[in-house]
Amino acid sequence: MSAPVRSRHALAAVLRLFMQTGGRRMWLGAVLAFATLVAGMALLGLSGWFITATALAGLASGAALAFNVFMPSAGIRLLALGRTAGRYAERVVTHDATLAVLAALRERLLRGWARPLAARALLRRPARLLFRLTQDIDALESIYLRVLVPAATAFGAALLAAGVLGALDARLGAAAFAWMLGCGGGTALFAARRARAAALRRALATERLRAQAIDLVAGQTELAMAGQLPAQCRGIARTDARLARADDELHRIDTRCGWLQSMGWHLGVACVLLSVGALAGAGVLGAPLAALALLTALAAQEPLQALRRGALEAGRSLLAARRLAPRLVDPPPEPQAPCARRGMPGGEAAACLAGVEAGGTPAAAPLLRGIDLRVAPGERVALAGASGAGKSTLLSLVAGELPARAGIVQAWPCTWLTQRTELFQDSIRDNLRLAHPAATDDQLWAALQASGLADDVRRLAHGLDTRLGEGGLGLSGGQARRLALARLLLHPAGFWLLDEPTEGLDGPTARDVLARLDRHAAHKTLLIATHLRREARLADRLVVMAHGRVVAQHRRGTASFDAALQALRTH
Repeated sequence: MSAPVRSRHALAAVLRLFMQTGGRRMWLGAVLAFATLVAGMALLGLSGWFITATALAGLASGAALAFNVFMPSAGIRLLALGRTAGRYAERVVTHDATLAVLAALRERLLRGWARPLAARALLRRPARLLFRLTQDIDALESIYLRVLVPAATAFGAALLAAGVLGALDARLGAAAFAWMLGCGGGTALFAARRARAAALRRALATERLRAQAIDLVAGQTELAMAGQLPAQCRGIARTDARLARADDELHRIDTRCGWLQSMGWHLGVACVLLSVGALAGAGVLGAPLAALALLTALAAQEPLQALRRGALEAGRSLLAARRLAPRLVDPPPEPQAPCARRGMPGGEAAACLAGVEAGGTPAAAPLLRGIDLRVAPGERVALAGASGAGKSTLLSLVAGELPARAGIVQAWPCTWLTQRTELFQDSIRDNLRLAHPAATDDQLWAALQASGLADDVRRLAHGLDTRLGEGGLGLSGGQARRLALARLLLHPAGFWLLDEPTEGLDGPTARDVLARLDRHAAHKTLLIATHLRREARLADRLVVMAHGRVVAQHRRGTASFDAALQALRTH
């Protein structure tokens, strides 16, 4: 499929989401924009008619006495107030609708990135999600605010002006309509086609510049130690130069298209002036109507300026739509294939895997092969093995973060305590509520007490409202792990996945965390990935993995269990 076809399909998908999310408000905004335009055109046309008619009436005393100045002047005041109020309402409604839609699209995009494999792809280029959520989502606002609304109002203005002129002379109305569409629409299409390449280069250069700047700020110590700091600065300068060249090209295109549009518009207004002058000279219409027709045609050009600006940004908006559409559109329901993942809260096993293959790229061999494993409700199972044996991959499979390439995977809903403590630049309260959004403060304090962090939080000046820095900055490693443990305890799931829960902790802290896990997991099902003896002691069964396969299983109380436990590392 060619790129233009993909762009059209992606744009159609994004427009459907726009209408599904904010359809009524968007229609209302378009109606208000058109009503404001009608008020502006009527205001200018009526003002021209009134001034001309008043001047002519003043030439004769009898006509001056008979001329009614109150009705037209009242109409002018009403149209002026209506245009001002309409413009304000149009801006409020259209921008409110756009911001609401973009907020909904951001949520949908996050959900799209949460699908299996998407999060793993994101970890390889973490800056990509930031750009998609900010730069690309913001680029979509131009589709409605600077393309659709101006295009609709420009067409309405051409139709209205053609109607007014056509009422005076049918040929003049038809010619004016064709001229307005050709001058406005033709210039916008020309601008969009000429600016597309430059807009794409500008969008890509902006994204590249942001990524390089983030790398420079975040990794300046490493870059300096490696002697690459000057090279990184030179790379940023080159990218900035490419961005400046793209900006210059867009400005030149805008200037040329503006000049073409202005010349075409002035030529058209001159033709209307000559036409209404000829009609007035022939006695077909009077001077006031001629002034009304001329000023109506002149007022019809207002939405064309916004349409041209939108056309210049169309390339960037199409690129954003093509990037985002695959993650914004809900995937079709998956058929119930043998390797489908199904929740089974009332089943006989908390997790059941049969003949599973998973992990790796489609062209490479799977990381997990021939996995047969069953975890009973309430059972504690430890996955032991060297690094690279496939323990974390198996947890990803059970959690639903990784799809199976073959076999059957069934699991209860679960919560996962990963090796890395994921904390956010927010308050302690909101970091905890990620696990239980409706939790009360009493429940939060109870979870902190259970994790051994309550006293530390009480000593903070703002307690639960204390804001953490990026990645949990402000807490020690042990405190961050206890906060993650409190979040685990808050989650209502009865199935816990623990991926090396005490990795990186000192001995006393690790023993305390494990004791608390053991105490609060009395009625939970545990699946623990570990290579440490202290963590494996929590288990009722030890599953030994090597090279992506289950090579042995040992139950507590057997000599083989004790031997396998002793073979694990102590720290």
